Amino acid sequence: MARPDDEEDTAAVPGLPHANGYVSVVGAARPGEASSQPQDRPKAGCLALNGGPRDSSGALGDPQTLLAAEEETQARLLPTEPGEESPGAERPPLPRTALSARRFLVLLIFSLYSLVNAFQWIQYSIISNVFEGFYGVSSLHIDWLSMVYMLAYVPLIFPATWLLDTRGLRLTALLGSGLNCLGAWVKCGSVQQHLFWVTMVGQSLCSVAQVFILGLPSRIASVWFGPKEVSTACATAVLGNQLGTAVGFLLPPVLVPNTQNNTNLMACNIRTMFYGTAAVSTLLFILTAIAFKEKPRYPPSQAQAALQDSSHAEYSYKKSIRNMFSNIPFILLLITYGIMTGSFYSVSTLLNQIILTYYEGEEVNAGRIGLTLVVAGMVGSILCGLWLDYTKTYKQTTMIVYILSFIGMVIFTFTLDLGYLIIVFITGGVLGFFMTGYLPLGFEFAVEITYPESEGTSSGLLNAAAQIFGILFTLAQGKLTTKYNPLAGNIFLCVWMFLGIILTALIKTDLRRQNINTGNTNVDVKAVPVDSPTDQEPKIVMLSKQSESAI
Repeated sequence: MARPDDEEDTAAVPGLPHANGYVSVVGAARPGEASSQPQDRPKAGCLALNGGPRDSSGALGDPQTLLAAEEETQARLLPTEPGEESPGAERPPLPRTALSARRFLVLLIFSLYSLVNAFQWIQYSIISNVFEGFYGVSSLHIDWLSMVYMLAYVPLIFPATWLLDTRGLRLTALLGSGLNCLGAWVKCGSVQQHLFWVTMVGQSLCSVAQVFILGLPSRIASVWFGPKEVSTACATAVLGNQLGTAVGFLLPPVLVPNTQNNTNLMACNIRTMFYGTAAVSTLLFILTAIAFKEKPRYPPSQAQAALQDSSHAEYSYKKSIRNMFSNIPFILLLITYGIMTGSFYSVSTLLNQIILTYYEGEEVNAGRIGLTLVVAGMVGSILCGLWLDYTKTYKQTTMIVYILSFIGMVIFTFTLDLGYLIIVFITGGVLGFFMTGYLPLGFEFAVEITYPESEGTSSGLLNAAAQIFGILFTLAQGKLTTKYNPLAGNIFLCVWMFLGIILTALIKTDLRRQNINTGNTNVDVKAVPVDSPTDQEPKIVMLSKQSESAI
């Protein structure tokens, strides 16, 4: 079978100079006979080499010269009788793994449309007083434009993760990018003072798009990136969403200044922001449709190869969910991740109100403080990802970052009213560095302790917990801020984050994916997604022409 034209070049594991992994041997089947052989075992007369290519004629040179080596290889790899191992049998060859150059393009496109989706989440709340005046609604109405992102996620997470597991990465990515684009265009039709409901419809579409976005970072990292870069790739994918939040803090106060005395100018500014967002969303949707592939030609790691080289007949989405909810370490991580990320969502949503309580008329600086918080978190995310790839100390790193996030929240809370904006910038940066730097840690830790269950499902459940806690924390903190002051609302979050530290300390470390990648095969590889399934029993991986094309 010819190599597909649209396949990218790969950095393959070094092997013998053959093309499709076969060596001609004496007594090999004639052309045309091989097609009758089952695809799940080696073809008669051929030896599957671990990724070794051959030339276009299929010959290796003089058969007499290589016959002895071929017969020795056949004796080592192929038992003479079922259940009987040949003398001198060695460990079965590992499946071929390779890193695809396309992985960087896939990661870039995802990060960009995730950025736009996060921008649309925060673009209302950071200038909440402007939109309150334009649409003539209360602050709670504007808060719901952000909270609808959290509200939509909870009921839709199970259909979304089921779709990811059964229909694959590409379709899920297209839905996320497409709905994000559609929501942006709907908002363009809402720039009139009586059309608040239209902007809510557009924001609701964007919130549905988020369901198909937030669960993908760990899945993209696992499917496309090698074991030495998987955590960094996950952190980079999460970074795209964080960067969108940062841009959402920075641009809206600049594009839509507070001009309450000139409604026409305000409408023009809002229209400029909405149409610009829609144009960028459309371009990214087109790029997603063109360049986003399901998975690379070869798996990037042994953990992925173990999943992709097996039958999916035993896979059950319901069973996978049950397995996760019976996993005590994952349940603890679910709660602690929800507390931390929900606190971040609440602070981000209410930041404008918190800052303006102490620094009246500082809408632009409120946005800049939010920008500082998120940019510092982006740096924290990348550093945490690099650290995990280098050390694989998931539990220890998660615990340290959680404690430092709590300390940062306490310092931020008790320095807000000192009257110096520069202090708020510094404490906000410290808080953001650790709080948002925690996000990829949670994703990667969940994948490790739930392997071989779907990365999309574990990430989706973490995000669902984050949305639930985010809604509850935003409503509670908003009520405390309005009734009392921001100090009361922030202390409320500090108490919950302290509880999160205690629960994190109780998580038992079981790095299942890391065990596979390091050669510890005493891991029960069972229910996994349909597009990367596995058998109950291990088997020798033999790359034929058909199996290479399937990968």
